[in-house]
Amino acid sequence: MARFAVEARSVPGATVLALAGELDHDTVEPLRQAIDAAAWHGGGRLLVDLSRLDFCDSTGLNVLLHGRLAAGESDGSLELVGLHPPVERMFRVTGADRLFQVHADVEAALSTARRNSGPP
Repeated sequence: MARFAVEARSVPGATVLALAGELDHDTVEPLRQAIDAAAWHGGGRLLVDLSRLDFCDSTGLNVLLHGRLAAGESDGSLELVGLHPPVERMFRVTGADRLFQVHADVEAALSTARRNSGPP
């Protein structure tokens, strides 16, 4: 069994990357590839679901931060979903949790987009 897995799926209005296992220096490449493969054209939205992630080190955090910058450069976004202990602690201690839009789950993230795209 692999220590880390990334599952990509499209949902209306976004691409979801569901991460599972341990994200570290030895396992980060599939995430890097998945983020690179995400379509940022036309302001794409990438939701990274961390609800099944057991561990994330600084290497994983750096890949997510670089992905966030790349998304922003093409009017897209990289948002976090399902941040929970102990992964949440690393984001909080480093201050990275303030750099990302964070949602409780994928449905909440999609609901937020629907409310924000409606009439004022």
